Amino acid sequence: MIVFMGQAQGHSFTDGVLAYEDGDYVSALEIWERLAERGVANAQHNLGQMYADETGVSQSYSSASKWYRLAAEQGLTSSQYNLGLMYEFGQGVVQDYTTALAWYRQAAERNFAPAQNNIGILLLFGQGAQQDYAEAVVWFRLAAEQGNAKAQVNLGKMYAVGNGVPKDNVTAYMWADIASANGHENGAILRDSILTPRMASDQIAEAQRRVLVCIVSSYQECD
Repeated sequence: MIVFMGQAQGHSFTDGVLAYEDGDYVSALEIWERLAERGVANAQHNLGQMYADETGVSQSYSSASKWYRLAAEQGLTSSQYNLGLMYEFGQGVVQDYTTALAWYRQAAERNFAPAQNNIGILLLFGQGAQQDYAEAVVWFRLAAEQGNAKAQVNLGKMYAVGNGVPKDNVTAYMWADIASANGHENGAILRDSILTPRMASDQIAEAQRRVLVCIVSSYQECD
């Protein structure tokens, strides 16, 4: 994701944003490259994104990882997350789950929900750290309570099978339904194809009641 706001650098960073939004990727690249060379983290991130997405330049994951790293080392959360992705999937760097987890943790500590969800996934499968269902649930919950639909599905699955938490079809249904409402199709699949057939009507009614309470409370009253 391109960063559209940056520290004041005259009007240069904004000029890059305007050029990017107008589809003038060559100018955006030139503007942000000048700023990136001067150490502006948001410009470094945007260069990384352009190289990763093949926007205005030939795709180069190695160049993307270079610019993400420079921004990540300055504490830019989105770059820490993206660099974690590159290590997780071996794009522009040697695949390394341990390093991916480390970068995700830095972003997660700043409450970045996608990073929290990805930590949960790595812990679920024992990639980069010892498999730990209970800790995976902690990270899924942190992201789910911020409205992250992927984490809501994952948390629902943990309750559906009893990994890291006691098996609880009602809670699993609640999170699956919320994820579906937030646009994640796997939430509907979990709810309709897996959970509904094994639940009584009163359990479904209770789950639906809890869905409303959870959403109205901005995901703070979901237990």
